[in-house]
Amino acid sequence: MTALIHRRFGVRKIPISDLREIATHFNLQGDFVSSERYGRGHINDTFLVSVNRKDRNARFILQRINEHVFKDPVLLMENVHRITTHLQAKSDDEQSCLSLVLCDDGRYFYDDGDGGFWRAYHFIEGARTFDEAKSTTQAREAAAMFGQFQNLLSDLPPPRLHETIPDFHNTPARYRQFHEALERDSHNRAQKCKTEIDRALAYEVTAGRLIDLESAGILPERIAHNDTKLNNVMFDEESGKAICVIDLDTVMPGLVLYDFGDLVRSATASASEDEADLSQVSMRMDYFEALVEGYLSTAIDFLTAAEIENMPMAGKIITIETGVRFLTDYLAGDRYFRIHSPNQNLDRCKAQFALLASIDAQFEEMQQVVFNTLSEMNVSLQAN
Repeated sequence: MTALIHRRFGVRKIPISDLREIATHFNLQGDFVSSERYGRGHINDTFLVSVNRKDRNARFILQRINEHVFKDPVLLMENVHRITTHLQAKSDDEQSCLSLVLCDDGRYFYDDGDGGFWRAYHFIEGARTFDEAKSTTQAREAAAMFGQFQNLLSDLPPPRLHETIPDFHNTPARYRQFHEALERDSHNRAQKCKTEIDRALAYEVTAGRLIDLESAGILPERIAHNDTKLNNVMFDEESGKAICVIDLDTVMPGLVLYDFGDLVRSATASASEDEADLSQVSMRMDYFEALVEGYLSTAIDFLTAAEIENMPMAGKIITIETGVRFLTDYLAGDRYFRIHSPNQNLDRCKAQFALLASIDAQFEEMQQVVFNTLSEMNVSLQAN
């Protein structure tokens, strides 16, 4: 029996015996019982490992870092170690942040000698993730959790975190990649997506707005999560409260608006990321209101007026960027995002652009929501 690891370039079969051997390099304090593939992430390969201890079973997350996406896993793990240590020092609740399991040699990752870098986390019991927001309450909880996460990391001591994926949210750089993929058209797909290509080109100037504001010194660089999909928040199964932010690989210097923007993109959408029936895709205003309320409830103390004012624009720009990234990957032959059907990246692109159209249609109302929320909080944007 084998476990399948789907990599960017093909499928690699790893026997359970190999996973057992890899697990033994971590201080799990128990005997290996089983492992199974876990989660629906696009990038890394993740397994839930059970071990037997004297009085009970314990579970851990064993994860293989995608070295094609994260070019320097050692520097990535330096970031993760610093972040988790800092967060743990600020909380008495062991479930409020991820906790690395050290290897037997004291390191926080294992190099298997075959190009594979592995890490292990303590599994957070009694919690789960959601791929899509099930209620405005859930959206509000997630936004408040990400705002708190940013706030807690705002005083992380130097040095500056490593950029694990340089230019991750640099939209002009993303557009350069798009133009390169379009020019190559290595898989002869451009003819199949002319409408999406034209739409991407129409938004190219708008997509650079946040970068322009940063370059002008109007938006400050901070520490951002950079991948704030709803499924990167763990929720308590009983109370429904958000308890922990996960997937720390892209936590690095950036704009906090990237995080709010990706929340808008992922949590307000009325349909799944690859919904083929575009009539089902729209931006839900009540969910946007919940995101604004939740995020400002925990982030208001450190945000500048310019950051608050550009919250709606952030949602628009990250939606543009994500649609362009899916389109670029489709043109390049699906080299980055894991797919389960031949046209899935194109379907994802179309859904993002449908969401973008809905955001455009409601943009002035989104701006008004931000100002109304500030008013309810008795906060003046000018005085912030």
